[in-house]
Amino acid sequence: MEIELKLLLAPEDVPRLRVHALLAQYAQAEPQVLAMHDIYVDTPDLQLCRHQAGLRVRQVDGRWVQTLKAGGTVSGGLHSRHEWEGEVAGPAPELDALDAAIGRKQPIRALLRQDAVRAGLQAVFTTRMERTVWQLRTPQGDQIECVLDQGVIERGEQGADGAPRSVSVSEIELELKQGQAASLFDVALALLQDVPLRLGHMSKAERGYRLAASQPLQAVKAQPLPLDAAMTVEQVFLAICSNCLEQVSGNQDGVAAGEDVESLHQMRVGLRRLRSALGMFKTLLALPDALKTELDWLGGALGEARDWDVLAGNTLAHIDGEAAADAAALAQAAREQARAAHARAAQAVMSARYTAWMLGIQRWLQARGWRDGCSARQLRRLDGGVSPFAHATLRKDQRRLMKRGKRLLHATPQQRHRVRIAAKKTRYATEFFASLLDARAVKPYVGRLSALQDELGWLNDVQVADRLLQQLPDGQPGQAELLLHAAFIRGYLAAGIQSQGVDGSMHRAWRRFKTARLPA
Repeated sequence: MEIELKLLLAPEDVPRLRVHALLAQYAQAEPQVLAMHDIYVDTPDLQLCRHQAGLRVRQVDGRWVQTLKAGGTVSGGLHSRHEWEGEVAGPAPELDALDAAIGRKQPIRALLRQDAVRAGLQAVFTTRMERTVWQLRTPQGDQIECVLDQGVIERGEQGADGAPRSVSVSEIELELKQGQAASLFDVALALLQDVPLRLGHMSKAERGYRLAASQPLQAVKAQPLPLDAAMTVEQVFLAICSNCLEQVSGNQDGVAAGEDVESLHQMRVGLRRLRSALGMFKTLLALPDALKTELDWLGGALGEARDWDVLAGNTLAHIDGEAAADAAALAQAAREQARAAHARAAQAVMSARYTAWMLGIQRWLQARGWRDGCSARQLRRLDGGVSPFAHATLRKDQRRLMKRGKRLLHATPQQRHRVRIAAKKTRYATEFFASLLDARAVKPYVGRLSALQDELGWLNDVQVADRLLQQLPDGQPGQAELLLHAAFIRGYLAAGIQSQGVDGSMHRAWRRFKTARLPA
């Protein structure tokens, strides 16, 4: 299993990296410089890519080497993938040699045995890189390969859509050769002190495939989390956090691009799921205060843009009838505010501060930094089986939600907000532990929770809209007219809440949830 950390840097910052004191201190020899030419092969319909695999043939120093990478995960910039490698005679892959090397249980082996796949393999893109390699040894004895790649990825044909034929590359890969994965983050954080770096979410193969297929960036939703009842509580905590961070890092490029509403929403969801997970395990471990402060900062940076997105694209967009003209006038001003907030969110995600937080939290997870501060009882619980913990957590969450929802009929906006947060935490916990529970009970339970959360979410959106509409006219062209539109819409939305009444959809959703069976 290959474990590596990918970091991006601007070409103008490469000289600062080359003379960095850490490389001079940890390098076991002078760096090696290589010129590399990679040919990535796949079928015309990209079957390997669709199965999350990449097959390349690389020419370096007169030798040809084929490499297949498949499976694995990317979490917070840490790439873990299965890898098979071997020399070949020329620029074409030798599939029989790969077949012999791949384990029988690997799904990619069956795919490469299909006649249609074997017959259809062709070059889909190439890379040309100048690679500089430092072999590092840390004071703790960990061995890390530090690779600087600079070059270009090219596809063979110009697409009909006018998409570019090439994309430049300037990146560092820190690969763990021996030792603890936490050392990768120590090295990265040390480099970040002097060199502006950003986490790289996509491998060169992924970037090449995106180029070859002219694929736009897509938002990344939370992926199903397969857990095993034999896992310990600590192992499940690590799996849940990794799953949340995959969602966060998977959307960072979309957020950095500027105005992708869905990428920002999904990145924020990933942060909220992470925060919920940390709350579930708070009796056993705690995120260090410095990392929690940065988590709050990042959530705030994304939250501002999300609030304006919801106001412009949802709350105001669904107003019709006599209020539609007022809502449309406000929506344009809200979209302008949203664009500015997206720009600030992009700046946050592109910053060294964000990179340092992601590296820091990953290091904390890899080193299991909570164990030194745990009591003997806490350690026993962390090392115990997960099933009792999961069921106790779900029972506790449901009791909290039922208690907060007792007076939902006459609740204040603040009380409704507390019910909504409790519903969200209960849903996240159920989804985290879903693979350990009766699937027949999970789906209806989560469905009713989601329906309740949606109804309460709409009411919360109205409260947020009221706050934002009071801010909206400041500094806007036609301020006096906007003030009139905003006053009217605020009243319109408030009247809508009042008219919902006892028989409103929120109360129907609550009654349905109360009859749902807790999954076991």
